[in-house]
Amino acid sequence: MFRDRTEAGQLLAKKLIQYAGSENAIVLGLPRGGVPVAFEISRQLHRPLSILLVRKLGVPGQSELAMGAIAAGGIRILDRAMIRQLGITEEEVGSAIAEEEQEMRRREQTYKVSHSNIQLRGLNVIVVDDGIATGSSMLAAIQVLRVQQPAKIIVAVPVAPPHARQEIEALAHEFVCLRVSEYFPAVGSFYRDFSQVDDEQVCRLLALSSTDSAQSSQT
Repeated sequence: MFRDRTEAGQLLAKKLIQYAGSENAIVLGLPRGGVPVAFEISRQLHRPLSILLVRKLGVPGQSELAMGAIAAGGIRILDRAMIRQLGITEEEVGSAIAEEEQEMRRREQTYKVSHSNIQLRGLNVIVVDDGIATGSSMLAAIQVLRVQQPAKIIVAVPVAPPHARQEIEALAHEFVCLRVSEYFPAVGSFYRDFSQVDDEQVCRLLALSSTDSAQSSQT
Protein backbone atom coordinates (compact mmCIF):
# COMPACT_ATOMS: atom_id res chain seq x y z
CA MET A 1 0.00 0.00 0.00
CA PHE A 2 1.27 3.47 -0.88
CA ARG A 3 1.35 6.22 1.72
CA ASP A 4 0.03 8.79 -0.75
CA ARG A 5 0.45 9.95 -4.35
CA THR A 6 3.73 11.66 -3.51
CA GLU A 7 5.33 8.40 -2.37
CA ALA A 8 3.89 6.57 -5.38
CA GLY A 9 5.47 9.12 -7.71
CA GLN A 10 8.84 8.87 -5.99
CA LEU A 11 8.81 5.07 -6.28
CA LEU A 12 7.80 5.22 -9.94
CA ALA A 13 10.59 7.68 -10.67
CA LYS A 14 13.13 5.06 -9.59
CA LYS A 15 11.74 2.72 -12.26
CA LEU A 16 12.11 5.45 -14.88
CA ILE A 17 15.63 6.55 -14.03
CA GLN A 18 16.86 5.91 -17.58
CA TYR A 19 14.93 9.03 -18.65
CA ALA A 20 16.53 11.29 -16.04
CA GLY A 21 17.88 14.44 -17.65
CA SER A 22 16.97 13.25 -21.13
CA GLU A 23 16.31 16.29 -23.30
CA ASN A 24 13.79 14.41 -25.44
CA ALA A 25 11.55 13.27 -22.55
CA ILE A 26 8.46 14.90 -21.05
CA VAL A 27 6.09 13.91 -18.24
CA LEU A 28 2.32 14.25 -18.68
CA GLY A 29 -0.11 13.81 -15.79
CA LEU A 30 -3.79 12.93 -16.14
CA PRO A 31 -5.78 15.42 -14.03
CA ARG A 32 -6.54 15.46 -11.37
CA GLY A 33 -5.18 12.50 -9.42
CA GLY A 34 -2.32 11.74 -11.79
CA VAL A 35 -0.76 15.18 -11.47
CA PRO A 36 0.77 14.80 -7.96
CA VAL A 37 2.27 11.47 -9.05
CA ALA A 38 3.58 12.98 -12.29
CA PHE A 39 4.97 15.98 -10.41
CA GLU A 40 7.25 13.76 -8.33
CA ILE A 41 8.41 11.88 -11.43
CA SER A 42 9.08 15.16 -13.22
CA ARG A 43 11.05 16.52 -10.26
CA GLN A 44 13.11 13.36 -9.76
CA LEU A 45 13.91 12.99 -13.47
CA HIS A 46 14.45 16.74 -14.03
CA ARG A 47 12.02 16.75 -16.93
CA PRO A 48 9.22 19.22 -17.76
CA LEU A 49 5.69 18.52 -16.57
CA SER A 50 2.43 19.15 -18.39
CA ILE A 51 -1.01 17.58 -18.39
CA LEU A 52 -3.14 15.59 -20.80
CA LEU A 53 -6.85 16.21 -20.51
CA VAL A 54 -8.88 13.00 -20.56
CA ARG A 55 -12.39 12.59 -19.12
CA LYS A 56 -14.05 9.37 -18.03
CA LEU A 57 -17.65 8.79 -19.18
CA GLY A 58 -19.54 7.54 -16.16
CA VAL A 59 -22.53 5.21 -16.40
CA PRO A 60 -25.77 7.12 -15.61
CA GLY A 61 -26.46 6.73 -11.91
CA GLN A 62 -23.10 5.00 -11.34
CA SER A 63 -20.57 7.72 -12.06
CA GLU A 64 -17.59 5.69 -10.81
CA LEU A 65 -18.27 2.95 -13.39
CA ALA A 66 -16.77 3.95 -16.74
CA MET A 67 -18.55 3.25 -20.00
CA GLY A 68 -15.79 5.02 -21.91
CA ALA A 69 -13.69 8.16 -22.03
CA ILE A 70 -13.01 11.22 -24.17
CA ALA A 71 -9.84 13.21 -24.69
CA ALA A 72 -8.56 16.29 -26.49
CA GLY A 73 -8.60 16.09 -30.27
CA GLY A 74 -12.08 14.55 -30.48
CA ILE A 75 -10.98 11.10 -29.25
CA ARG A 76 -13.81 8.91 -27.93
CA ILE A 77 -13.48 5.45 -26.38
CA LEU A 78 -16.81 3.68 -25.79
CA ASP A 79 -17.37 0.29 -24.17
CA ARG A 80 -20.19 -0.75 -26.50
CA ALA A 81 -20.59 -4.14 -24.80
CA MET A 82 -21.21 -2.48 -21.41
CA ILE A 83 -23.52 0.10 -22.96
CA ARG A 84 -25.66 -2.61 -24.54
CA GLN A 85 -25.59 -4.79 -21.41
CA LEU A 86 -26.78 -1.95 -19.16
CA GLY A 87 -29.34 -0.69 -21.66
CA ILE A 88 -27.82 2.79 -21.86
CA THR A 89 -29.44 4.83 -24.64
CA GLU A 90 -27.60 6.82 -27.31
CA GLU A 91 -29.17 9.95 -25.83
CA GLU A 92 -27.64 9.15 -22.45
CA VAL A 93 -24.25 8.51 -24.05
CA GLY A 94 -24.47 11.78 -25.98
CA SER A 95 -25.45 13.68 -22.85
CA ALA A 96 -22.49 12.24 -20.93
CA ILE A 97 -20.10 13.17 -23.76
CA ALA A 98 -21.44 16.75 -23.93
CA GLU A 99 -21.12 17.16 -20.15
CA GLU A 100 -17.54 15.88 -20.06
CA GLU A 101 -16.52 17.96 -23.09
CA GLN A 102 -17.73 21.04 -21.23
CA GLU A 103 -15.72 20.05 -18.15
CA MET A 104 -12.66 19.42 -20.32
CA ARG A 105 -12.90 22.95 -21.77
CA ARG A 106 -13.27 24.37 -18.26
CA ARG A 107 -10.16 22.58 -17.06
CA GLU A 108 -8.21 23.67 -20.12
CA GLN A 109 -8.97 27.28 -19.22
CA THR A 110 -8.38 26.75 -15.49
CA TYR A 111 -5.02 25.03 -15.94
CA LYS A 112 -4.04 27.43 -18.74
CA VAL A 113 -2.90 24.64 -21.03
CA SER A 114 -3.80 23.83 -24.60
CA HIS A 115 -3.52 20.42 -26.24
CA SER A 116 -2.39 22.11 -29.45
CA ASN A 117 0.48 23.92 -27.74
CA ILE A 118 2.28 20.75 -26.65
CA GLN A 119 4.55 19.44 -29.39
CA LEU A 120 5.30 15.79 -28.69
CA ARG A 121 6.60 14.54 -32.03
CA GLY A 122 9.83 12.59 -31.55
CA LEU A 123 9.72 12.79 -27.74
CA ASN A 124 9.67 10.05 -25.13
CA VAL A 125 6.35 10.79 -23.42
CA ILE A 126 5.81 9.48 -19.90
CA VAL A 127 2.05 9.58 -19.25
CA VAL A 128 1.09 9.16 -15.60
CA ASP A 129 -2.01 8.48 -13.51
CA ASP A 130 -2.48 7.53 -9.85
CA GLY A 131 -3.80 4.13 -10.88
CA ILE A 132 -5.80 2.32 -13.53
CA ALA A 133 -9.16 0.66 -12.93
CA THR A 134 -11.07 0.12 -16.18
CA GLY A 135 -8.31 1.55 -18.37
CA SER A 136 -10.66 3.72 -20.45
CA SER A 137 -9.00 7.03 -19.57
CA MET A 138 -5.49 5.78 -20.22
CA LEU A 139 -6.47 4.13 -23.50
CA ALA A 140 -7.95 7.45 -24.65
CA ALA A 141 -4.76 9.21 -23.59
CA ILE A 142 -2.64 6.78 -25.61
CA GLN A 143 -4.78 7.41 -28.70
CA VAL A 144 -4.27 11.16 -28.33
CA LEU A 145 -0.53 10.70 -28.00
CA ARG A 146 -0.18 8.32 -30.95
CA VAL A 147 -1.63 10.96 -33.28
CA GLN A 148 1.25 13.26 -32.34
CA GLN A 149 3.87 10.64 -33.27
CA PRO A 150 6.10 10.62 -30.20
CA ALA A 151 9.22 8.46 -30.24
CA LYS A 152 7.88 6.39 -27.33
CA ILE A 153 4.79 6.31 -25.14
CA ILE A 154 5.64 5.18 -21.62
CA VAL A 155 2.63 4.58 -19.36
CA ALA A 156 3.59 4.86 -15.68
CA VAL A 157 1.14 4.05 -12.87
CA PRO A 158 1.44 2.79 -9.30
CA VAL A 159 -1.24 0.10 -9.62
CA ALA A 160 -3.40 -1.65 -12.22
CA PRO A 161 -5.40 -4.86 -12.74
CA PRO A 162 -4.09 -7.56 -15.12
CA HIS A 163 -6.59 -6.82 -17.91
CA ALA A 164 -5.55 -3.17 -18.05
CA ARG A 165 -1.92 -4.16 -18.23
CA GLN A 166 -2.58 -6.39 -21.23
CA GLU A 167 -4.58 -3.73 -23.08
CA ILE A 168 -2.03 -0.98 -22.47
CA GLU A 169 1.01 -3.08 -23.29
CA ALA A 170 -0.58 -3.77 -26.68
CA LEU A 171 -0.72 -0.04 -27.48
CA ALA A 172 2.08 1.68 -25.55
CA HIS A 173 5.80 1.17 -26.07
CA GLU A 174 6.43 0.63 -22.37
CA PHE A 175 4.28 -0.04 -19.31
CA VAL A 176 5.75 0.70 -15.88
CA CYS A 177 3.57 -0.40 -12.97
CA LEU A 178 4.61 -0.93 -9.37
CA ARG A 179 1.82 -3.38 -8.56
CA VAL A 180 -0.46 -5.46 -10.77
CA SER A 181 -3.23 -6.83 -8.58
CA GLU A 182 -5.96 -9.41 -9.25
CA TYR A 183 -7.81 -8.06 -6.21
CA PHE A 184 -8.90 -4.60 -7.32
CA PRO A 185 -11.87 -3.01 -5.49
CA ALA A 186 -10.78 0.55 -6.39
CA VAL A 187 -7.61 2.57 -6.99
CA GLY A 188 -8.01 4.28 -3.61
CA SER A 189 -7.80 0.91 -1.85
CA PHE A 190 -4.05 0.89 -2.52
CA TYR A 191 -3.39 4.20 -0.75
CA ARG A 192 -3.47 5.15 2.91
CA ASP A 193 -4.17 8.76 1.91
CA PHE A 194 -6.24 9.09 -1.27
CA SER A 195 -7.53 12.60 -0.63
CA GLN A 196 -9.28 14.29 -3.52
CA VAL A 197 -7.03 16.47 -5.68
CA ASP A 198 -8.61 19.82 -6.54
CA ASP A 199 -7.97 22.33 -9.32
CA GLU A 200 -5.98 24.58 -6.99
CA GLN A 201 -3.50 21.81 -6.23
CA VAL A 202 -3.12 20.97 -9.93
CA CYS A 203 -2.41 24.62 -10.78
CA ARG A 204 0.03 24.92 -7.88
CA LEU A 205 2.02 21.86 -8.94
CA LEU A 206 2.13 22.98 -12.59
CA ALA A 207 3.37 26.42 -11.53
CA LEU A 208 5.96 24.94 -9.16
CA SER A 209 7.21 22.59 -11.87
CA SER A 210 7.48 25.48 -14.31
CA THR A 211 9.52 27.46 -11.77
CA ASP A 212 11.80 24.47 -11.13
CA SER A 213 12.38 24.02 -14.88
CA ALA A 214 13.21 27.70 -15.33
CA GLN A 215 15.72 27.61 -12.48
CA SER A 216 17.34 24.45 -13.82
CA SER A 217 17.80 25.99 -17.26
CA GLN A 218 19.66 28.92 -15.70
CA THR A 219 22.16 26.75 -13.85
